[in-house]
Amino acid sequence: MAQTTTVRVNLQLGIYKIIDPLVKVLIKIGLTPNAITTIGLLLNFGVAGIFILGAEEGNRGDLSYVGWAGALVLFAGLFDMLDGQVARLGKMSSKFGALYDSVLDRYSELIMFLGICYYLVAHHYFLSSIFAFVALIGSMMVSYVRARAEGLGIEIKGGLMQRPERVVTIGLFAMICGISSMYIGGDYKLYIPGIPFHVFETITIFTVPIVILAILSNITAFRRLYDAKKIMDAAEHTTTKK
Repeated sequence: MAQTTTVRVNLQLGIYKIIDPLVKVLIKIGLTPNAITTIGLLLNFGVAGIFILGAEEGNRGDLSYVGWAGALVLFAGLFDMLDGQVARLGKMSSKFGALYDSVLDRYSELIMFLGICYYLVAHHYFLSSIFAFVALIGSMMVSYVRARAEGLGIEIKGGLMQRPERVVTIGLFAMICGISSMYIGGDYKLYIPGIPFHVFETITIFTVPIVILAILSNITAFRRLYDAKKIMDAAEHTTTKK
């Protein structure tokens, strides 16, 4: 777990080095962290809009909407990093800004998953839509457990599926799914002799990562709960000994 955290931190620092020139430009033109956070939210409304448009206007084999939505998810995710860096480098950090960022992040994720679930249900991917909803539950609980623990004076972080990982997973594989459909077809299905149903179809490129995300995000939430319990138990044991 510690090694995973170290890799994640190093990767984050590397990304910061890349985006810092852009951050300085944003600071120079007077864009505030809260404004950047708001832009991120609006972009996620766009993500949901693309998925809903794909559900209403596209057919089951047209995965171009999934690809474009994935690209926008990644672009919107960039603003998650920009707002924090603008606050730090521009010396504009505030308690309300941190709260505003956390609240809008939750709204952004809820809106994104709304679009995903709508798309999957509309095109009759019912099982995948259930996993998308479970992934949404896990995503919210990862954040809730941390926030509730911090309210009790306990700081817990870490886990395999924090928000950056969730955003990259959904955005990247949605985009790959859309691009792949241009080459193999959106309604491609792979059958294996002896098995009466297909074992793969193009949309699987998008839905299998959602299943993995659903599992890992909930594991992360329970892991944080377990870590919080260990810290509480240790504190109670220390108090009892005194």
